[in-house]
Amino acid sequence: MTFLQNILSHSALHSDLQTLVPALGSVRHSVEKLPEYDNIAVSFDPRSGTYRCGMQSPGRPVVTSALLKDIRHMQDAMPAFAASAAAAGQPVNYFVFASNKPGVFSLGGDLRYFAESVQTGDRHTIHAYARACVDVVHRNLNAFGLPLVTVALVQGDALGGGFETALSFDVIIAERSAKMGLPEVLFNLFPGMGAYSVLSRRLDAARAERLIMSGKIYTAEELHAMGLVDVLAEDGQGEAVLAEYIEKNKAKHNAHLAIYKTRRRVNPILWEELRDVVDIWVDAVFNLSEADRSKMARLTAAQERRFRSVQPDRLAASA
Repeated sequence: MTFLQNILSHSALHSDLQTLVPALGSVRHSVEKLPEYDNIAVSFDPRSGTYRCGMQSPGRPVVTSALLKDIRHMQDAMPAFAASAAAAGQPVNYFVFASNKPGVFSLGGDLRYFAESVQTGDRHTIHAYARACVDVVHRNLNAFGLPLVTVALVQGDALGGGFETALSFDVIIAERSAKMGLPEVLFNLFPGMGAYSVLSRRLDAARAERLIMSGKIYTAEELHAMGLVDVLAEDGQGEAVLAEYIEKNKAKHNAHLAIYKTRRRVNPILWEELRDVVDIWVDAVFNLSEADRSKMARLTAAQERRFRSVQPDRLAASA
């Protein structure tokens, strides 16, 4: 008889152990429940270790204060969720940011909101909005301080602040028909929520300035050739290409984490830098002339038309 068998032969101890073993076996770590939001939808796929956030703001797909609030709450909750998932043996390896609105990733800043604030001289509101934008962008740029790879899946237009948002992730996967650009110069402004900081590091200062000052809208294919889009997908295949990318690179996840962490160390984008650029941007907003604001209003109307053109069925159904 072994030593263990000898111990278990004592009925009282054996009874205690028999009671204890099922109790120990019943201990399970559960993954923290995901919250529900009005402007984003979040989900987690434990098989691929992918946390997904899809924008679904009611109305126009622009960056509203309500959207920023939901995203910030989600970002704040990420460390606790990642910890609970890891404890349950289901680590979060990828974070994917996308849009749940067909044909549009994001049309950028809420230009109507800007125009109204300028008209009333409400500098505080504009400044608070811009600070909220760069707070979100800065957290994206640093992967929320977590060991995961962040991915923007762009299916449709990503303009102005929408393009800046996509640029704040480690990897951009875009469908071929997606269009991206920074049109702010068309109404005598510049993109102040991270574009210059990211582009000057991903390209160089001269090319970043040319891109920003052109006001041009680029195809995903053109941006792929420039190295700003990492993976090009055929139209309608973005989800499949995303899944393929994650599956293909899961064995290299540690290396990719180290590479993106090194990118952040070698070319850091500090919150203070983003904050100071925002201050410059707010000054520029309040230097806009009446003619500039009229151009902004026309671009706002163009945003609305673009949104309606890509989602006529949904809008008709909600009318």
